[in-house]
Amino acid sequence: MNLEFPKNFWWGAATSGPQSEGRFNKKHANMFDYWYEIQPEEFYNQVGPDTASNFYNSFREDIALMKEIGLNSIRTSIQWTRLIDDLEAGTVNEDAVRFYNEVIDEFIKNDIRPVINLHHFDLPVELYHRYGGWESKHVVDLYVKFAERCFELFSDRVVDWFTFNEPMVIVEGEYLHQFHYPNLVDGKKAVQVAYNIQLASAKAIARFRELNRNPDGRIGIILNLTPPYPKSDAPEDLAASEFADLWLNQLFMNASTLGEFPEKLAAVLEKDGMLWDASQEELTTIKANTIDYLGVNYYHPHRVQAPAVSPNSLTVDWMPEKYFDEYEMPGRRMNVDKGWEIYPKAIYDIGINIRDNYGNIDWFVSENGMGVSREERYLNEAGVIEDDYRIQFIQEHLYWLNKAMAEGSHCFGYHLWTPIDCWSWKNAYRNRYGFISTNIHTQVKTIKKSGHWIKNVAETNQVTLEDTLIKTIENN
Repeated sequence: MNLEFPKNFWWGAATSGPQSEGRFNKKHANMFDYWYEIQPEEFYNQVGPDTASNFYNSFREDIALMKEIGLNSIRTSIQWTRLIDDLEAGTVNEDAVRFYNEVIDEFIKNDIRPVINLHHFDLPVELYHRYGGWESKHVVDLYVKFAERCFELFSDRVVDWFTFNEPMVIVEGEYLHQFHYPNLVDGKKAVQVAYNIQLASAKAIARFRELNRNPDGRIGIILNLTPPYPKSDAPEDLAASEFADLWLNQLFMNASTLGEFPEKLAAVLEKDGMLWDASQEELTTIKANTIDYLGVNYYHPHRVQAPAVSPNSLTVDWMPEKYFDEYEMPGRRMNVDKGWEIYPKAIYDIGINIRDNYGNIDWFVSENGMGVSREERYLNEAGVIEDDYRIQFIQEHLYWLNKAMAEGSHCFGYHLWTPIDCWSWKNAYRNRYGFISTNIHTQVKTIKKSGHWIKNVAETNQVTLEDTLIKTIENN
């Protein structure tokens, strides 16, 4: 069976500045840079972001490898901490301007579409220490200054812009579940941060529409969408699933595409004394500056059930999880290295939800992928990592994506996380994701079997599936 994809479909991959560039010639530290400085033991093998995959120094060779495996689009980010010298004034660093100009030009020279994101968990740590970071609306305005510089400098060549990557991860990682610095547990701050990030996105979109220098330019946001499947059809489980969806998905999705926060979510937050501080002027800005298109990061689903304890009986710090419990479905397929369930059909469900509930907005898979540890286990005699598991993972997701597209969902691309193995926050290089491997000691980079496979897919716009794999996909 051959899955057919459109002629101009984006076959690409995603990375980020803080995970690929290294800290070379960077004036400011971001939140993770600083966390590594003060607690290196929190990071796998105490490997930090100082070198990452050395993209700052090797971008020409790296882009040539991306070209060699047939990728026609790459998403990366411009680092606030690199581009801006004076964070209050918004003045730029000339070396950073040179670097990003050369990177963009190199992508274009290689017929690779540069897709630029403006924030990938890389808030300048100074702004957290001075103002509380995204807790502060002053920081919102400083972010907008940074975005303005990007549009002024690069929008003559960059068509595709995104304001934030996975804003919910900032909210949960920094303010609820303690996997991003500063590792707080503060529901009130978490809710305000969510609102402030959405306001920052809307304000940046407004400035993009004033400053954009490219008639084809578009701007969106990248959301990690995770369908929360209920344990059963019992009313309590369905209610848990509904709230999980409101919090995890609809909060940013509704505000970004429809210009309004979900009323049911706002009502619950207000009842709990958690609702954000908002002015009518700000809400009007959010309403007036919705996205042109959407990036969707999908890795795993959520499985939820009714909470074991009544939400109204809890006296501990507020958490959205007071309204739902996680549920481990028996027989689920797992990526044991990462601890995430593998459920490709969710990408179909996401696509149909976008079609039916969000105006069938144009969207693409901006991240999808499989982190695997100790990939040297799969090295063959020719020195190539035979990552057949990754090829099958992609095939299964593309099967369901293709089905959603056939049923009218407006998806225009698929990006794997990541083109080249990159540094991954606290996990550092524990798990590898790329089409291209990185030796972190020598910085030698080698195309994996999946890299050779994706080249054929990109050249033909076809994905060939064996009958046995189709049966496996449909039975799961």
